[in-house]
Amino acid sequence: MEEKSRALIEKFLRHLELEKGASEHTLRAYRADLELFFDHWEIEPGKVERSDIRAHTALLINKGLEKSSVGRALSTLRSFFRFLNREGHLDANPARLLKSPKLEKKLPRFLTVDEAFSLMDAPGRAGFNALRDRAVLELLYSSGLRVGEMAALDLDDLNLNEGMVKVKGKGRKERLVPVGSKAVAALRAYILERFLLARNLKARKTGRPAARPVTAPGLKSGENALFINRSGGRLTGRSIRRAVVGCVRRALPGKKATPHTLRHTFASHLLQAGADLRVIQELLGHSSLSTTQKYTHLDIAHLLDVYDKAHPLAGDEQGG
Repeated sequence: MEEKSRALIEKFLRHLELEKGASEHTLRAYRADLELFFDHWEIEPGKVERSDIRAHTALLINKGLEKSSVGRALSTLRSFFRFLNREGHLDANPARLLKSPKLEKKLPRFLTVDEAFSLMDAPGRAGFNALRDRAVLELLYSSGLRVGEMAALDLDDLNLNEGMVKVKGKGRKERLVPVGSKAVAALRAYILERFLLARNLKARKTGRPAARPVTAPGLKSGENALFINRSGGRLTGRSIRRAVVGCVRRALPGKKATPHTLRHTFASHLLQAGADLRVIQELLGHSSLSTTQKYTHLDIAHLLDVYDKAHPLAGDEQGG
């Protein structure tokens, strides 16, 4: 890769991080897409033409990448060249008129109410890991948070007396989300256990017992983190996924579900209960209502499924 290309990529990524509030995951994805393009074609940004980007798209398709991955790579290039054009490094954006591959519309997976309730009981009610994982599951189902938002929560983001949590969403936008009574109870039980763990960690570090429970003595990588591991470090998104998938295996054998499945479950159950779509949009932190509208399709699919199973004449080939 040309040195000039590398410098412009770094400038673009800094712009995304500092001005757009892009997450580490997003920055890694953008970097990988851009480095793949410029490493393979060995061309300076100012000399890239539309035909080069078309050739790159064809290369990705021939490699067997999914349409979503190809579309993301093209979107990355479009954003990068738009940034360079705006900053005066390019006269025009060579990717501006190129269309992303059409994606198949997939309905999000979600759990039934009975499945969700069974999952909430999977971790058990005793011990640090069990109480923490139960609080994680209850909060995911109660509030529909993204896994990255869960991992970023601090103790002072919670107001359990009011039943609210302050969430830092995409683009560092903050929103207040209600927390249900079951989730509040699970969080209270976990936080007490968390304080005891923190006190023990401090005692081990200082060689003398702490006078009272404290929120963050000697905790690693995020002293005020809400969800922590037994060593006191902030629980990562990957660790949260692992905990959820483990609970799913125990409670719902043969079922596949992730933290994002619980987010979908939260939204679809609200919609089935009659919640307004714009309220669900606000709770989920969607910037566009069109993103939330997929749950209306999900709800229709659910209603048709219920109809097929319940109506006396549904599926009756002899019915007239």
